Amino acid sequence: MLAFLGAIICIIASVHPAGTAAPAAPPAADNDSAAAALLPAADKGLGALHGPAEALASAGPRLPGGPPPPLFSRFVCTPLSAECPATGTGTGPAAGPGPEELLALRSAAAQLRRTALEQKERIRMDQETIRELTGKLSRCEGGLRTPPAAAASPAAAAAGLRAAPRPGTMGHPPAEPPAVRELEEAVRALQDRIDRIEQELPARTNGSLPTAPALARDALHSKMEQLEEQLLSKILTLQKERQAANTDRSQQQHNIEKELNSLQNRVTELEHGPPGYSPPDAFKVTIPVQNNYMYARMKKSLPELYAFTICMWLKSKALAGLGTPFSYSVPSQANEIVLLEWGTNPLELLINDKVAQLPLSLKDKAWHHICVAWTTRDGKWSAYQDGEQRGAGENLASWHAIKPQGVIILGQEQDTLGGRFDATQAFVGELAQFSVWDHMLAPAEILGLANCTSHLQGNVIQWDDQAVEVFGGASKGGFAACEEGRKA
Repeated sequence: MLAFLGAIICIIASVHPAGTAAPAAPPAADNDSAAAALLPAADKGLGALHGPAEALASAGPRLPGGPPPPLFSRFVCTPLSAECPATGTGTGPAAGPGPEELLALRSAAAQLRRTALEQKERIRMDQETIRELTGKLSRCEGGLRTPPAAAASPAAAAAGLRAAPRPGTMGHPPAEPPAVRELEEAVRALQDRIDRIEQELPARTNGSLPTAPALARDALHSKMEQLEEQLLSKILTLQKERQAANTDRSQQQHNIEKELNSLQNRVTELEHGPPGYSPPDAFKVTIPVQNNYMYARMKKSLPELYAFTICMWLKSKALAGLGTPFSYSVPSQANEIVLLEWGTNPLELLINDKVAQLPLSLKDKAWHHICVAWTTRDGKWSAYQDGEQRGAGENLASWHAIKPQGVIILGQEQDTLGGRFDATQAFVGELAQFSVWDHMLAPAEILGLANCTSHLQGNVIQWDDQAVEVFGGASKGGFAACEEGRKA
């Protein structure tokens, strides 16, 4: 670029001689001096960008405190006879350039002037930007620390850097323009101040104490954690207390029922005198009211059975329907064995929820001896009332085995294992001599039990005072099967 500029200057000098005889250009003149001679005084700002080589070097990045980048060598324009012929003294004819060359040279000069003006305006805008950034940086730095007294303002620093330019001679390079030096020094000062702020910020962050909001937030979190632990502990304590209370309540209810039963038995003894039976099977269970909480329970359960005979004495006091004299439930089947008369329906025998209707009549409020027998082979069954067979059939739960480990309830129908009674299906009256065999009894054996001529005991379930529990107000009393039958 500098070489091209020098060549143009030489051509212009050769085309436009000064006066009659222009002296030859001094050989030691540099490119800056030649450019300054061509451009107007107002355009001398071009030297701030293109004149000195230091201006070009300062355009690139420079590390703070580091050595300046290498400078470009200066070019010296020496007119040569072949390229830049000097104008004659007027004695000989001079071969001047043609009109087209002159027009091209003038256009180039005008373009250079415009470029110089644009660069000058850009430098002015850069200076304003630097001043604005310097002011903002000063305000930011003032918020962190007080600027030391030794630190001078950018304006002062810039003013101090404006020294008198050194004369441009061959031995000494020409001085840099003030605008370039101001830009360099301002950028360097800004970089130094940014470095100092970056060094101070981590130290202040690391050395600063926790603020009051941070301490309050930590204390609040700690308090919340303590409250959560206390709340969880309280909930666990309440759950344990509730479980203990439920257990105690169940135990208390059981004890109360026992006390009520013993009191009722005592009242019955006082009303009817001392019990008139010594055998353990000479008793009956009385259920005076139709509800869902009076019943008796056999302590012993059934084994797995493939046939059975169930016999008992009963006396119904219901106005409509016999209710449920007994029911046997297992975990997987609530209606494993049930004897039920509900509403206007006839008396039914249910085995594994399969139904057979029994032609028995027990609504005369008198004592009756009944037996039901069943075998899994072809589902055969038979029903007896007072020693006589009243009905028989087949296909009642054929090839089904009675499941073991169930619950036997007297007086209530079970919808679940051992509970969920329905008051409309409850038995009202008296029960006695409930016995179970693991086979079908012969008709003669059943007749002997009904006529009191046989004392055959069940080989699976026997009627025993110690094997029967009463609940909810049901009571036990003395019973003589044949004497009660004769009274009826």
